[in-house]
Amino acid sequence: MVDRLLTIMAKLRGPEGCEWDRAQDWASIAPYTIEEAYEVADAIERDDVGDLKDELGDLLLQVVFHARIAEEAGAFAFPDVVDAISDKMERRHPHIFGDAPGGGHHLWEAIKAEERAAKSDGSAIAGVAAGLPALTRAEKLQNRAARVGFDWPDLAGPRAKIDEELAEIADASPETLAEEVGDLLLAVVNFARHLKVDPEAALRAANNKFENRFRAIEALGGEGFADLPLDAKEALWQQVKRGG
Repeated sequence: MVDRLLTIMAKLRGPEGCEWDRAQDWASIAPYTIEEAYEVADAIERDDVGDLKDELGDLLLQVVFHARIAEEAGAFAFPDVVDAISDKMERRHPHIFGDAPGGGHHLWEAIKAEERAAKSDGSAIAGVAAGLPALTRAEKLQNRAARVGFDWPDLAGPRAKIDEELAEIADASPETLAEEVGDLLLAVVNFARHLKVDPEAALRAANNKFENRFRAIEALGGEGFADLPLDAKEALWQQVKRGG
């Protein structure tokens, strides 16, 4: 079945194929790859199994697309991608595919750490992908730093840091404002991490809640919603909020 998709992609990239597909490279399709991964996550969150099937197909297409570009460049091909992940899964589960005793998540993490060390520049935070969503990357960077003891011992530290960053925003110049807001967001992520809350998932849920509530107040306000004064919109918001 995968062979059919590989053949389709080869034809799309071929001399008689699609002009758009032929013009793409790794960098140009990377945003689509990220988008498709998020659409998979969205289908899962909505518990839409039919949509999940379609979105997984779209994500698989992205893998095939990247692999085809690599094959044309003489770097690697789709079978090499499959072999690489198969080797990695067997390597990280020696208690299942080998003769190592025990196992579980701690063994997985230990092997991952060894792999990172083998190709890192020596930094504890090396290898955290720059292309990750900013909230997710912030959490991963902080987790890595925490593993070598660079972390607050309790909630008081990260909570106080939020107040500190808010004060710095109040004193910021136009030139430094964006930097200070970034520092505040980083501090909030650190606070969430200490609360054992996934900041990316929390913000996604908050976005969904805001969207649902805003649509509800639009419906209550009717066609003239946009012309309502702010206090009237706020009253509708509070009405919807009280209703859950």
